[in-house]
Amino acid sequence: MLKTKTAIKPEDIVEIVLRRRWLIIIPFCLSIIAGIYLSLTLPKIYRASTLILVQAQRVPKNYVRSVISAGIESRINMISQQIMSRTNLEKIIDQFKLFSEPKYEKMYLEDKIEDIRKRISVNIRSRSGTNAFEISFEDTDPEKVMRVTNTLATYFIDENLKVREAQAIGTTDFLLDELNNIKAQLEELEESLRVYRKKFMGELPEQLESNLRILDSLQEQLTEKQKSLRNTKNMLLVLEKQISESQNMQDIQSDVSMFSTDSLVEFETEGSTRADQLREQLSILKTRYTDKHPDVMRLKRIIAGLEDQIEQEISESEESEESEESEESEEEIFSGNNYQELQIAQRDEITKEIKTIANDISKIQKQITIHQKRVENTPKREQAILSLKRDYANIKGTYDSLLNKKLEAAISVNMEKKQKGEQFRVIDSARLPGKPFKPNMNRLFALILAAGLLVGCGLVFLMEYFDTSFRRPEDITSLLGLPVIAILPSVIHPEDIKKRRLNLFFSIFFIIIIFFLLAGFAALTFKGVDKTLEVVRHFVKI
Repeated sequence: MLKTKTAIKPEDIVEIVLRRRWLIIIPFCLSIIAGIYLSLTLPKIYRASTLILVQAQRVPKNYVRSVISAGIESRINMISQQIMSRTNLEKIIDQFKLFSEPKYEKMYLEDKIEDIRKRISVNIRSRSGTNAFEISFEDTDPEKVMRVTNTLATYFIDENLKVREAQAIGTTDFLLDELNNIKAQLEELEESLRVYRKKFMGELPEQLESNLRILDSLQEQLTEKQKSLRNTKNMLLVLEKQISESQNMQDIQSDVSMFSTDSLVEFETEGSTRADQLREQLSILKTRYTDKHPDVMRLKRIIAGLEDQIEQEISESEESEESEESEESEEEIFSGNNYQELQIAQRDEITKEIKTIANDISKIQKQITIHQKRVENTPKREQAILSLKRDYANIKGTYDSLLNKKLEAAISVNMEKKQKGEQFRVIDSARLPGKPFKPNMNRLFALILAAGLLVGCGLVFLMEYFDTSFRRPEDITSLLGLPVIAILPSVIHPEDIKKRRLNLFFSIFFIIIIFFLLAGFAALTFKGVDKTLEVVRHFVKI
């Protein structure tokens, strides 16, 4: 039989709920019982957390710069990998006797380690420039959860100190090795520069001015030597001419059998003439040179010797006037021979002097050639030295930079050893958890209540939907289109009254039971199993 669509009033809903109350009470009661059962039987997973603050270094960064350049996230991730290594987790398992229950006897160690890793979590927090991170651990034993979490926090703090110190020492060692390598390169360049300077000594740029001065001095010496050589050669020519004339005169005198006084006078005149010629040459040399010049001193010696010889000849001639003519002839011939020998000796001396001057000129020319070559090679040496110095300056700059960094790294190492650098400090240590983290009892409580009500309401809706009986006169009028003439009241039998009273009694009884079950379920949810059992035991004892 089809039903017409009519508006449902609140009193209709109340009437349906009261009439179908058992369809709501029973599912709701069963759902609460199921929730209590789940609260008591589901495995309880407890969770403990500790908050660690990343404290900045105590020494201002303007004074000491840290050599730890890695960010906080990367360092925490690196330390997390070290903490969650197989070796470290095995120590934690043995220390706290995790997986010691009989049900874990056949579990492989790899599975235990993987399970521990899944239950450890590290979360980084960053607020207002302050960095912190949280370490959490989950397990069924709340005391073990607290102890393991605090131990992990201690591991993190200790490992951070070790990592920072190791990184600082590693940086210092690296800089020291690089510093030694650069120092070896510097010493090699210094040795190359020293060898190059030693090899090309005299051609160096700083010696250019000295070489030019030496060249000027050598040019002056060469000019003087050349002038002296020309004068000496001229003197040699004059002397050779005089020797030739003397030899001719000696030949003439040897043919004459006697030597007269006129010949002596002629000899004196010739000697005087020779002395005058030498004095003229001496005066010419004095206009060019000083009295200490070798040519001037040599001419003075020749003139002095010639004058002494003339005076000796004159004195000897005066003493031998009384001797015989044969003796006079022999003495004059002897004096002529002495004068000729003196001229020959002078010629030999001048010849030697010419050779000496020529050798000096040759040496000076060689020195000039050497210094000219040095001056010509100076630009090449300057370019090579500039290249060596440029490489030296570049490496020296690198060496100075590394040396400064090495000193800073050494200070940073001392700062890390004295624990004045960036540190991890525990703000909130792990505490004994009071209620389980899993399952979520609040969510379970809400789901159980919602499930019980939804099942009951759903059954009531279905029963009402498929109910074809008439409940009101309006249903007959709207469905059949016939007016209702009269409504007969139902006849209530005494047995029906008893059944209604009994139904009402059981309804109230079950509502009370549901109330107590709901109170117990709420206590289990919000207070926890242990505290609820303690309260129950307390009331039982009373």
